[in-house]
Amino acid sequence: MLLTKKTGHRVGSAGSGSFVNSLRRGFAHAVPTMDRRAFLRRSGLGLGVGLAASQLSLVKKAEAASGGSIDGTGKVEVKRTVCTHCSVGCAVDAVVENGVWVRQEPVFDSPINLGAHCAKGASVREHGHGEYRLRYPMKLVNGNYQRITWDQAYDEIVAKMKALREASGPDSMYFIGSSKHSNEQAYLLRKFVSFWGTNNCDHQARICHSTTVAGVANTWGYGAMTNSYNDMQNSKVALYIGSNAAEAHPVSMLHMLHAKEQGCKMIVVDPRFTRTAAKADEYVRIRSGSDIPFLFGVLYHIFKNGWEDKKYISDRVYGMDKVREEVMAKWTPDQVEEACGVKEEQVLKVARMLHENRPGTIVWCMGQTQHTIGNAIVRASCILQLALGNIGVSGGGANIFRGHDNVQGATDVGPNPDSLPGYYGLAEGAWKHFAATWGVDVDWIQSRYAEGMMSKPGITVSRWIDGVLEDKEAIDQSSNLRGVIFWGHAPNSQTRGLEMKRAMDKLDLLVVIDPYPSATAAMAAMPGNPQDLNPNRTVILLPAATQFETSGSCTASNRSIQWREKVIEPLWESRSDHMIMYQLAQRLGFANELCKNYGLQKVGGMDEPVVEDILREINKCVWTIGYTGHSPERLKAHMRNMHAFDIKTLKCKGHVVDKETGYDMTGDYFGLPWPCYGTPEMKHPGSPNLYDTSKHVMDGGGNFRANFGVERDGVSLLAADGSHSLGAEITTGYPMLTDQLLKKLGWWDELTPEEQAAAEGKTWTTDPTGAMIRVFMKHGCHPFGNARARAYVWNFPDPIPQHREPVYGTRPDLIAKYPSHDDQKNRWRLPILYKTLQQKNVEDKVYEKFPLIMTSGRLVEYEGGGEETRSNPWLAELQQEMFVEINPATAAQRGIRNGDRVWVTTPTGARINVQAQVTPRVDETTVFLPFHFSGRWQGQDLLKQYPEGAAPIVRGEAVNTATTYGYDIVTMMQETKTTICNVERA
Repeated sequence: MLLTKKTGHRVGSAGSGSFVNSLRRGFAHAVPTMDRRAFLRRSGLGLGVGLAASQLSLVKKAEAASGGSIDGTGKVEVKRTVCTHCSVGCAVDAVVENGVWVRQEPVFDSPINLGAHCAKGASVREHGHGEYRLRYPMKLVNGNYQRITWDQAYDEIVAKMKALREASGPDSMYFIGSSKHSNEQAYLLRKFVSFWGTNNCDHQARICHSTTVAGVANTWGYGAMTNSYNDMQNSKVALYIGSNAAEAHPVSMLHMLHAKEQGCKMIVVDPRFTRTAAKADEYVRIRSGSDIPFLFGVLYHIFKNGWEDKKYISDRVYGMDKVREEVMAKWTPDQVEEACGVKEEQVLKVARMLHENRPGTIVWCMGQTQHTIGNAIVRASCILQLALGNIGVSGGGANIFRGHDNVQGATDVGPNPDSLPGYYGLAEGAWKHFAATWGVDVDWIQSRYAEGMMSKPGITVSRWIDGVLEDKEAIDQSSNLRGVIFWGHAPNSQTRGLEMKRAMDKLDLLVVIDPYPSATAAMAAMPGNPQDLNPNRTVILLPAATQFETSGSCTASNRSIQWREKVIEPLWESRSDHMIMYQLAQRLGFANELCKNYGLQKVGGMDEPVVEDILREINKCVWTIGYTGHSPERLKAHMRNMHAFDIKTLKCKGHVVDKETGYDMTGDYFGLPWPCYGTPEMKHPGSPNLYDTSKHVMDGGGNFRANFGVERDGVSLLAADGSHSLGAEITTGYPMLTDQLLKKLGWWDELTPEEQAAAEGKTWTTDPTGAMIRVFMKHGCHPFGNARARAYVWNFPDPIPQHREPVYGTRPDLIAKYPSHDDQKNRWRLPILYKTLQQKNVEDKVYEKFPLIMTSGRLVEYEGGGEETRSNPWLAELQQEMFVEINPATAAQRGIRNGDRVWVTTPTGARINVQAQVTPRVDETTVFLPFHFSGRWQGQDLLKQYPEGAAPIVRGEAVNTATTYGYDIVTMMQETKTTICNVERA
């Protein structure tokens, strides 16, 4: 940490006379500081732990049992919510007095966070009441932001959108959604964009875990974490590779530390010695981006010694023979050491630890995903776990930690450019299914799209820049992008910052909708190249409410869904995201279609769609991933009764009935982790560990999904005879459920005549009644079928994962041996460069001028793009400088001392000014920079470019101002972990 004590950190704030400062001064008198025991006693909780369930407003709104309010006057309410930072899903009890959020407590009954918080979670009250928020709509006028009314903002935005649609078609607009949206808001935004008439929408998951979703889903069926943080307590060994959980997901480490106390071995593989590595039994330093050589090097020894699970592979895996052949021929110990830098002795040691300590789990994050071969790295991890028989077992699995509080849910049901909610895709059948649910004519939706574009995936958020800057003739749509809406997304989390600035300047319309205006506002106001600036550009900021100012559900990384209760009313002039969607739709002419199935409620005197109704609509259509059993009532009952769930299994302990509703939670798993099949009335308990054949389907059991056909090259893709989940009446592999399969099995007559009529010609994913699912599960079978996982993914560019060097690299010898892909003419509507750019870099000897590998990652104090957390005074105090970690030997060669100001330069032409942290955490070839900073631009402070009072307390250079070009061939994931740079003393 670089702890430079500073004072006067309110520069750019509303000043000492601000509303929030006044509140603070009032709280200092009204709510005296007290210790925890006194707080509990004064709150009427006696010697119990945590806030009493009887106080929760999910149960009832009541005064504290014996003490009135905390200070002895007035009324106290306790609202249960969920931290809005990482994906662990820590529950928070917010103490609200007279509408003001005055205190918070971690929920000790939560089976997820067990009464713990990290620094970010402990300070979320400030996120709601923070004074550095955007307070009212603003417009950029002559380089400065000026306050405007909501009506003026809407009028100008809608007029510009309509003009762009008329001139250039609906695809000229781009919508960047948010992983901070609730499930309901994310779903509604995808619906909104569909009614506008484009698939040009995306969100944060594209640049954090899209390669995970694609790689994992194409291996065994679902693109999500298979087990849970809790289940890691049952692991005998845990391999962290590309994950610094101690900083990125701190509370998840509670479960790992409990596992270590019970003898679990911990292996950490990372280019950098992290806080997570400090807890490891074995730390392995690899060269950034060389995960496949290491993983396949481990697999080499597993195969060589016969340590693979042969029966598991025979019964449940397709293509492992092809993988084995390649691994044994290509990834011998000498080749592994050359590519990743790890000696055979250590690789063998890791292989032996994995073999001797089963079940074992693997954990990865963006250290694996953010590469030009991210999809392949992910699949290599999957293959290793399949070889060991570790998928579908408690204590095993692929525990893939997501980055934002609802990035999993937003991926599942939100604004993806290649799919409608639930990964249904964009085929005609998917559109008909959703049109029927939405109660609109599919032909009307089609009329909103440009001809031929309704089934064509949109541009990804990672490359919206190229949608603006690329030659029009090279783009697979009728127009360049001319308007962009940033809806809760940080631009500094994306690569190629210099080109992003150019793209922003060229737009006709830029809208930022956010509680914190983010670096987008400052970048848009910053002077740029006059040749790029569009003189007709309109830039408008809209103040969105935080998730504490509305209610809704969010999905934790383990697929458990939790319900947030509204803590406070929207502050200043902020409005909830779903209210903004509805109000924009009113002016665009499709509000009735958008909210046809929802009630409206008054919030601040204005109509807002009822969130529970949006979730009920999700329950009626997202059958594919089992978002159908999560009624609002079930989720709220779980939140009220967290104490009822086991902290290892997540299963309800004994017979527990919710006192509020009479709902019997017996057998449920906390948060009903998806898939939660069928309707809520079927009471599927959720699936704690995916693909677990040791449990009945109605106890959350599973098997691999049949999603890729029944046969390939004469080899069955279905599970072997005798391989099935507990209690299944079909004891062989079987395809996914259709009306024809149900008829062949003789189970069709178990549907009522009305259900038969609705299900005729349908599959389990489009039957609107869910009756086919009900019947199939009654017979112990899984609606998605019973297949083998694929170690060989024939529909990907590299069916067996291949190591390829990055486009920008420091090793021309390895580039010659492991070159990148061929260039692609059209991927996601845009051309993409690989080998030609890579070869040009080698020919120009760019690696000589930029000899250091530059990687990036998280800090425990900040999250995401950092605008929220760097605006939080409690967190800002902890980390006040953007920095670069550099090895002592490398620093000495450059005359750099710890604490010096340095310039980090890259081939993009960018120069960022940061503080040097000289440390052996990185080796001599690597430097590390955190990615949470913005507000400084190549040495200049952008304070004046922020709206008045809305600049973050801590500002620093964004590492992504300097990152280079490079994208995963399958998903367009950006390359951030392996680029090149130089560091010079400033």
